[in-house]
Amino acid sequence: MRGGRNNYAFIDEQNLYLGLKSLGWDMDYSRFRVHLAETYGVSRAFVFFGYVATNEGMYKRLRTCGYELIFKEVSRDHTGTVKGNVDVLLTLHALLRFREYEKAVLISSDGDFAPLVQYWVVQKKLRAVIAVQRRRCSYLLRKAAGGYLDYLESLDDEGLLEKTKRRP
Repeated sequence: MRGGRNNYAFIDEQNLYLGLKSLGWDMDYSRFRVHLAETYGVSRAFVFFGYVATNEGMYKRLRTCGYELIFKEVSRDHTGTVKGNVDVLLTLHALLRFREYEKAVLISSDGDFAPLVQYWVVQKKLRAVIAVQRRRCSYLLRKAAGGYLDYLESLDDEGLLEKTKRRP
């Protein structure tokens, strides 16, 4: 195991899901959890969601794979689209648990996390930021992460990702 024994992953699930969907990819979450442990030393992986009752089956599968789920109540915009923005919730949990972990791994492409990443860098707590793909990762997040940035698109040959039969 590289990169420590007690690292935590903080996963912005909507950002991850939308990024994978835009590429027409599905991810093997079980293999991804193993990858996080083996490559980044992740002992706990927190997934942040807007809670939707019809997704209970998916939530159960993720728990079985070793993820810890943290939910936010969702709202709907004027078109009825579910909004479950978890940026503040993820940041709050990362800061409240700050003394528990050696290093942090963020899975998101969202520039709103740049201040959190900058804080982790200053505190020598950042292990990695994992974005779905380079061209859709926020400039602010890329700048904050510096040399700690990895991309899921480069993991395609590790069996974590597969093309879906659906169109993106």
